[in-house]
Amino acid sequence: MGPSLLDALNVRVVGSGKKFLLLAHGLGTDQSVWSRILPYFRSHYKVILYDLVCAGSVNPDYFDFRRYNSLDAYVDDLLQILDSLGVDRCFYVGHSLSSMIGILAAIRRPELFSKLILIGASPRFLNDKDYHGGFEEGEIEKVFLAMEANYEAWVNGFAPLAVGADVPAAVREFSRTLFNVRPDISLFVSRTVFNSDLRGVLGLVKVPCCIIQTAKDVSVPTSVAMYLKEHLGGRNTVEMMNVEGHLPHLSAPALLAHHLNRALSR
Repeated sequence: MGPSLLDALNVRVVGSGKKFLLLAHGLGTDQSVWSRILPYFRSHYKVILYDLVCAGSVNPDYFDFRRYNSLDAYVDDLLQILDSLGVDRCFYVGHSLSSMIGILAAIRRPELFSKLILIGASPRFLNDKDYHGGFEEGEIEKVFLAMEANYEAWVNGFAPLAVGADVPAAVREFSRTLFNVRPDISLFVSRTVFNSDLRGVLGLVKVPCCIIQTAKDVSVPTSVAMYLKEHLGGRNTVEMMNVEGHLPHLSAPALLAHHLNRALSR
C-alpha cells in the first residue's frame, strides 16, 4: 500500500471558519499559487488545499498515464478527498483545468457544492464551427511540438504570455512551478485538456456558478465566459476583472480576493 490520497496529494486544511472553501489550482501550478489569496479567507473559512496529481510538488510515480487519460480520474480524486475529510458541503474555487474538474464533480455530486467559482474557465479550448475557444488544432500541435523539443525554452516563452501583466514576480513563480512538472506529464495533461469538450454537459450543472474572467487572457477569450454563463444549468454570474492574464491569483491577488469575496457573499 502506498500513502493515502490525502498524503500523496498534500491535502491541507487551514483556517478557522465554519464553512469549507476549497481552492483547486490549474495545470502548471500547485497549491502554493493560492498563498497570496489565503490570508483573505483563513479567518472566515476552513480552507482546503491540495495538489493535482500532475503538479510538480507530487511524486511523479503517482501519475498513472492510463488512469489520468480523461478528466474523470481527477474528479474521482477530488470527491475522494472531500469524502475522506468528511466534508458534506463546500464552496469550490477552481482555476482553469480545475474549473473543468469542478463542473464534472458538481454534475456527479451536486449536494456537495454550495457554489462553483470558476477562474479562467473554458469548456473547450479549441475552436469549432460556431464556437470560439481561442485555438486552432494546428496551433496546438505546434505548441506540443515545442514542449517536446525543448521544455525549458517553451516555459520561458509561455510563462510571460500566460501571466499577461507586467508582474515579474508572478512570471518567476509560474515558471518555477511549470518547471517542476515533469515534461512528459505536462505534455500528456495538456493533450488531455485540449482534447476535452464539456459543452454538451454544461446544462447538467444545477449548482450556482460565478465565472471570473480577466479582461485579456491568452488562454480564454472573454466570449467563453459569456458562453458558460448562458449554457451552465443553474443561476450564473460573470465577474470581469479589469486586469490581464490567465493567473490573477499570482498577478493581482488583492483584486481577485475582492471578486472572490463578492462571489461568496452573493
